[in-house]
Parts: sequence; structure tokens; C-alpha cells
Amino acid sequence: GLWAKKDWTDSSTGFAESSVDLSGGIAGGQVGCNYQVSTWVFGIQGDYDWTNANGSAADPTFAPDLGTDATKIKSLASVTGRVGYAWDRFLGYVKGGGAWVKDEYTATDTTFGLVSTASETRTGWTIGGGGEYAFTDWLTGFVEYDFYDFGTKTNSFAGSAGTFPIDIKQTVSVAKAGLNFKFGAWH
Repeated sequence: GLWAKKDWTDSSTGFAESSVDLSGGIAGGQVGCNYQVSTWVFGIQGDYDWTNANGSAADPTFAPDLGTDATKIKSLASVTGRVGYAWDRFLGYVKGGGAWVKDEYTATDTTFGLVSTASETRTGWTIGGGGEYAFTDWLTGFVEYDFYDFGTKTNSFAGSAGTFPIDIKQTVSVAKAGLNFKFGAWH
């Protein structure tokens, strides 16, 4: 599952336009490697996830209920390092690194039928933690929580309302559960 918050602010006036809460499913894959020293495990991994997270909110710069700001998150990716401690077949770990997100935006004024859009891929950082259990020497299962911060970025909206800049601040929370296939034995 993915939950996100996007705060829209007019770049030229600093006026807060809306706060859009998003949620949706997430699915993807990851690849990585680990190195174990005694009971400590050090690793690096990359993941890419597709998502259908979307949401919208009323924009008070228009008359009540006549304007909306909508957001859709298309994908989320990260490259992270991780450090964990193993108890027999269970591994508890923390991780952190760089992240990327692909977004699409729509601003609509229903009074005049005006629609403006923007899209972007932005970078940020992530931190998280979880637990992994080795069912066999080649199959593990994991649960994990990750927090992503993509900061504030100015987006140039274009469409029937003309071109205008909007600052959008974005944070994302992700809860994951999955299976990993190992190409080396658990030691």
C-alpha cells in the first residue's frame, strides 16, 4: 500500500491552494545483494514499483466546489543500502538511500471549463526498516515500512488556463510485503 501527501502552493503569491491525500496499491520488484559478517548483514538493493495511487482536493482559489487539484503517482523507485542483524533465520534491518517518483497533475476550473496539466519525475530520499525470514535456503519473506521525502518542487502547468507555476511538496509512506528468491545459500 502507498499513502502520500502533496501540498500545492501558488509559486508567485505563496498562497496555499490545496492539500491532496493519495492512496493506492503498489506492485513491483527488487534486486540486491547481501554480505554477512557473523550476525551482521550489509546489503544494497534497488526496487521499482508501479502504483495506481491518486487523489484530488478542492482548490479554494476558485469558487467553492468549482476547482480541483488532482494528482496521480505512476511509479516509485529507490536504491538503498541496508544494515541488519540476524537471529538464526530472522533478519531485522534498517535501510536508506535515494528515491525517484513519477507524477502527473491536473488543475481544473469547472466554472470556465479550464484544464491545465503537468508531469514530472523527481528525486528525493528514503529511510525504512523491516524484517525478513528465511523459509528455506533460497526463499525469504519480508515486511517493510518506508518513508520517502521528495521536498518541494515547482511545476509548470500548461493548458487552456495558460501556463502558471505551482510549488508541490511531496511525502510518501509505503508498506510492503513480499518474497525474495536467493541465488546463494543462507549462512
